[in-house]
Amino acid sequence: MTGSSSPAILVDADGCPVKREIVRVALRHSLRVTLVANTRMRVPEGAGVELVIVGGRFDAADDWIVEHVREDDIVVTGDIPLASRCLPKGARVIDHRGGAFSPESIGGALASRELMSHLRDMGTLTGGPAAFQGKDKSRFLHRLDETIVAVLRGR
Repeated sequence: MTGSSSPAILVDADGCPVKREIVRVALRHSLRVTLVANTRMRVPEGAGVELVIVGGRFDAADDWIVEHVREDDIVVTGDIPLASRCLPKGARVIDHRGGAFSPESIGGALASRELMSHLRDMGTLTGGPAAFQGKDKSRFLHRLDETIVAVLRGR
């Protein structure tokens, strides 16, 4: 890891269903958490937890995260374009269902997102993602812990 400070966890917090879990895991590893949102929200309590409110401009939260993310920080987002902007900075990016984005996988994820958007626009595909379930939370917690340990060992 470059620099002397420890990695942080930056969360695309609007609509993130695992904020409380992120804070709990981060506290166990003594990592800072920054929740970035367009509106004020209830923030899980804990040392090193900060809420940054960026306002309602489209992509304001994404822009803030990209501007502040550093190598080996962990970004939690389901936003594929945001993930694609953080990866070149050396960040680790995971989604709230436990998936991981990598430089090798992001191109396919972007293409898949574009295809799904096109199918929805044509009316061929209706509905959104499946409801968030307990197995998603469990998969996320495993991935987050695994990612933190990898980052901390890589120093």
